[in-house]
Amino acid sequence: MQVTKNGERMDIRALWMEGEKVRFIDQKVLPHKFEFIDAGTVEEVARFIEDMTVRGAPSIGAAGAYGMALAQITGSDVQEAAERLKRTRPTAYDLFYAVGSMVEASGQGKDLVIEAEAYVSRIADKCRLIGEHGNALIKEGANVLTHCNAGALATIDHGTALSPIRAAHRSGKSIFVFADETRPRLQGAALTSWELVQEGIDHAVIADNAAGHLMQRGEIDIVIVGADRIAGNGDFANKIGTYEKAVLAKENGIPFYTAAPVSTFDFSLKSGMDIPIEERGQDEVFYVGKERICPEGVKARNPAFDVTPARYITGVITEVGVLEPEELDRQKLST
Repeated sequence: MQVTKNGERMDIRALWMEGEKVRFIDQKVLPHKFEFIDAGTVEEVARFIEDMTVRGAPSIGAAGAYGMALAQITGSDVQEAAERLKRTRPTAYDLFYAVGSMVEASGQGKDLVIEAEAYVSRIADKCRLIGEHGNALIKEGANVLTHCNAGALATIDHGTALSPIRAAHRSGKSIFVFADETRPRLQGAALTSWELVQEGIDHAVIADNAAGHLMQRGEIDIVIVGADRIAGNGDFANKIGTYEKAVLAKENGIPFYTAAPVSTFDFSLKSGMDIPIEERGQDEVFYVGKERICPEGVKARNPAFDVTPARYITGVITEVGVLEPEELDRQKLST
């Protein structure tokens, strides 16, 4: 992705391996600061996944692959490292796919640094192809709604939901993006908006509960979101609040797409009801930054994801093309 740091324009990924460390863009401090943070052990990588220094299914998968490489470098037990990494976030399938791939490669005596770099490069290239396929869906002058952050920060490079938006912008289309703020962690307001500023894409941040109003008034032409896990029937899990956007889009006759690489598909699950949904701590709801916004003594629920049934999806934008939900269980998708 294109970013500016200290007045210098650079092309950078969300995370990468540098020597015997993994270097991350620290997503917790964006948009106020643009800083890097390093992990030199499996445990540090695991903590960075858990505290959302790195987040987004493909980027979490990349962190898992690099964490396994660190396990080999530091002489840690590969199976123990795999189990520790898989405990960090239960919903995103890319993590399990990446770690499983590295365990298999280790069993074959392969260099996990080389294998991890190859895995990460493949994901980045798949996200680029998602942009190429998705660009055709975005018309000149379109107003696009997206939810949470499914940009380069979440996917190593290019993005999933943001990849078609980037491609449309770079191809010269005049488009406008509405970015849901995405409570409780505000990834849309903090991260998606930051990426769109870096790219020079015209946009507005909206409160999560404003999307239906804009749809009803004809101000949104297409919705594109990411996905953390897609079941065999096309149901998918994404950031909490996605399901209600899909229902509203259906009601208002607006095309609704999810974008994800094939590594996000989990064909072992028959439906989205089988997807494990992470519930995070109450403080994410109680606080905005360091400011508590709820009374003392109250309780909160904080599901991090919801499941959108396939019947609300117009299509899934993948690296192999745009697939209709009913195609997914028949499609022979090669990872």
